[in-house]
Amino acid sequence: MIPKLIPLPGSPWPVLPPGIHMADLSDVSAAFATNPWRRELHDGLVDACGRLRRAGCPTVYLDGSFISGKPKPGDFDACWDPNGVDPAKLDGVFLRFENGRAAQKAAFKGEFFPSSMLCSDVGATFVEFFQQDRFTGKQKGIIAISLTADPLLSGKVQP
Repeated sequence: MIPKLIPLPGSPWPVLPPGIHMADLSDVSAAFATNPWRRELHDGLVDACGRLRRAGCPTVYLDGSFISGKPKPGDFDACWDPNGVDPAKLDGVFLRFENGRAAQKAAFKGEFFPSSMLCSDVGATFVEFFQQDRFTGKQKGIIAISLTADPLLSGKVQP
């Protein structure tokens, strides 16, 4: 379940309360795919999650203005758990970080990083970094999506 967004003093829009909140893609759609642009972003997320699931990825962590109260987010940010991922089945676009992750944005309208990868700007893994508000440095929440159990993917993706 996705909790209600909360104000964070110093941040321009409401965010999720601190913590990692489990949700499925349908929950994400209901909470955040609330207009045509946000639905496009969600469609890209679903496509990417399907590709990651086929490679054996168990979990995606969702962050960015897409899961905030920002009226028109530019994209979404996500990181994926590399445990169990078969490199031979992983779409190479998930490992392309050049040009501001242009290939990922073109494919999915969002950005993806391995969750255990170190974000050199802050000295933390991406799953840790995503839990900090970029405007205030204070803790905020992110969403974890179990790809192996997601009902939306179960109907669309072959194991």
